[in-house]
Order: sequence, then C-alpha cells, then structure tokens
Amino acid sequence: MGMILGLFTASVDPMYTINPNRPPTMKEVALEMKNRAWSTGKNFALIGIMFSAIECNIESYRGKTDLYNGFLSGFATGGILGLRAGVKTGLFGGVSFALFSVAIESLLMSRHS
Repeated sequence: MGMILGLFTASVDPMYTINPNRPPTMKEVALEMKNRAWSTGKNFALIGIMFSAIECNIESYRGKTDLYNGFLSGFATGGILGLRAGVKTGLFGGVSFALFSVAIESLLMSRHS
C-alpha cells in the first residue's frame, strides 16, 4: 500500500531531486518514482510493525480482543511518532491514530459479523 501511495505522490508532487532548469529525462522520473515508492513503503511498514507489536502486547496482557486494544495501540503508535515534533503533537497524533484505529477495526468487525 505504501509503495502504491509513493508512486502516486511521485507523479503528483514536484520532483525535488531533479534539476528544475531543464526537462527531466525518463530515467530520472523512473528513479524518482522508485525512490519515492521505496521510501513510502518503508514508512508504512514501520508504522504497521509498531502498531502490530504494541497491539499484540496489549492483547496478551489484557487477555481479550476488543476495540479497546486498537484504541490503546493506536494512541501509543501515534503518540510515539508524534513525539518527535513535541508533546502537543504527540498527544494529537495519539488521539488521531487511536480514533482512526477504532474506526477501521469497527468497520472490519462489522463486516465479519
């Protein structure tokens, strides 16, 4: 998913690694798209690994599977990622990621019921 989004953003965003004073070559565009897809894919993988590891630990500790696990792991993941920009951003990131996690998990649970 991250690599697909990376390809999309590379086609929409300006290419910062290419000289703006001349038209880019096909090789430069392809390299830019490959690099952007790889970078975004790694970011998605890191977020997924963090979320899964935290959720697995919370679920093992609590001994049950419910939406609260997704909320807590989303809050922890978003908070950890947001703390790089400060405490306020960490709290906002935690709450945002937690709400998104609950929304996705409730959507997936409703489809399996």
